[in-house]
Amino acid sequence: MCGIVGAIAKHDIVPVLLEGLSKLEYRGYDSAGLVVANGSLARLRTTARVAELGKLVDAQKTQGLAGIAHTRWATHGAPCERNAHPHLSGDERKIAVVHNGIIENHEAIRQRLQAEGFEFFSDTDTEVIAHLISCHLRTTHDLLEAVCLSIAELRGAYAIAVVEESRPEHIVVARNGAPLLLGLGADGNYVASDASALVQVTRRMIYLEEGDVAELYRDNYRIFNCLENPLGKEVSRVVQESNLTRDAVELGPYAHFMQKEIFEQPIAVANTLEMVLNAHSITPQLFGSEAEEVFRQTRGILILACGTSYHAGLVAKYWLEAMAGLPCSVEIASEYRYRMPIADPNTLVVGISQSGETADTLAAINYAKSLGHQYSLAICNVPESALIRQTNLRFLTRAGPEIGVASTKAFTTQLASLMLLTITLAKLRHKFTDEVEQKMIAALRHLPTAIKLALQIEPQVMAWAGHFFQKRHALFLGRGVHYPIALEGALKLKEISYIHAEAYAAGELKHGPLALVDNEMPVIAIAPNDALLEKLKSNLQEVRARGGELYVFADADSHIQESEGVHIIRLAEHAGMLSPILHTIPLQLLAYHVALQKGTDVDKPRNLAKAVTVE
Repeated sequence: MCGIVGAIAKHDIVPVLLEGLSKLEYRGYDSAGLVVANGSLARLRTTARVAELGKLVDAQKTQGLAGIAHTRWATHGAPCERNAHPHLSGDERKIAVVHNGIIENHEAIRQRLQAEGFEFFSDTDTEVIAHLISCHLRTTHDLLEAVCLSIAELRGAYAIAVVEESRPEHIVVARNGAPLLLGLGADGNYVASDASALVQVTRRMIYLEEGDVAELYRDNYRIFNCLENPLGKEVSRVVQESNLTRDAVELGPYAHFMQKEIFEQPIAVANTLEMVLNAHSITPQLFGSEAEEVFRQTRGILILACGTSYHAGLVAKYWLEAMAGLPCSVEIASEYRYRMPIADPNTLVVGISQSGETADTLAAINYAKSLGHQYSLAICNVPESALIRQTNLRFLTRAGPEIGVASTKAFTTQLASLMLLTITLAKLRHKFTDEVEQKMIAALRHLPTAIKLALQIEPQVMAWAGHFFQKRHALFLGRGVHYPIALEGALKLKEISYIHAEAYAAGELKHGPLALVDNEMPVIAIAPNDALLEKLKSNLQEVRARGGELYVFADADSHIQESEGVHIIRLAEHAGMLSPILHTIPLQLLAYHVALQKGTDVDKPRNLAKAVTVE
């Protein structure tokens, strides 16, 4: 979950490192650091943000033609300067290493290296890598070979970059289980965890594969794969032209990336649905050339995901069972991978991840395959991700870069994608007529406009935020397909405002949670005009009878009236099966504006990071 950026060029690369880190700060912001090889290894580290690292660079006039940098999300060791990357090793500290991931066997390696005389200065697993490479350098005298020998001993996930004081003309990098890509520039070569860090200098990218080790020079590079041969076999990887632009990762007129991404949802959903908005029918080929054959054999769905993506899967369960008539189970990926489920070869495994690098989801997909599941589908926002490469079928959400840690447009585009999957499977199973399909396509065409209308309630939500920001707890209620939306709303409020929030199926209120309700516990309810509305109204009366303050997001025709202790914001008319997507919008806005009132860091909430590439 950390961010890596490195550069070797004919000009001072420190500005490139700093700008790259600023784009990767969403991956971790417990500390930041860089090292440049310029006759010696000059290292700067701070437990503050990247901007503070920039001040240290200016104060010390740090420059160099080769260097690596890192922004950290702490795993091993507290967020303090001695645990910040880069880590140094060797006689007179001759090499520097930055690392993303977790080394599972670091304790055993640490004990061995300590016995050989290496002194450790941090609590991190990363320092083990630095000393291990330094140990191998004593005999090989070649950094590339020392890295290859070292990674053969590592167990776990990693992306690393290494520079050497005595040979500043090259950088060596490696990946296994954590993302890493090369950027090829006109006057230098680069490496980063994410393309957003490099669009400032190049759009020509090489996405390294599992077991790849690369050696970068200013004007060339070599890539080796070490999966079968510890010393590596030279390989060729495709150079891709990234379609990411600098504007896509800039704030523009917005105060925060989360705000920007909330308001980008109409275009993000439109882009995701582009292939069907002008079509007369929805075809399985949207999901890959083999999709129709796979879908015809599908007898059930297993969705594996984490966090917000898990909530998207819970919504899809309602859709798939109601519309396509297929049994669907939704599993938290980190739990699924450690139990013994019953596998059905005719069950389609669907992995959902914004980044496509979520470690638990990737491991769960592989585990499902090992149990006998034959077919898998990725729903993902990143075309070059590990998840996309790991599955038979795939669908790209086309949300564009999502920088804010609290997911917004990734969620709504995932829901749009899952609705396409539902319609496709329902159609193949003859669950509805051509006329119903046309109505669904028309509803999808209208969806971006409907989201724009939902965003117009922002001023009303801002007023509500003034009542919330001093509260310590909140309760979210929903029924049926909107219960997962209540879960997502509670998660958003927790993530960025640090208010403790829980979500319940409203019918469960009387089975325990009602004990929490008093005049200090705001209760947020989702009240669409659907078949469960009257049941929900009864649940809301239970809240009012106990003195609870109700904040209700209702459809225009839900016939719930404002009264003392009952506050209502009305959305457009009921959107049918697409209603969960629209009712997500006000909950995102509420979390955002409550966090603003509290003065928390909206885009970088404490203890969290965006791409969860560790277990």
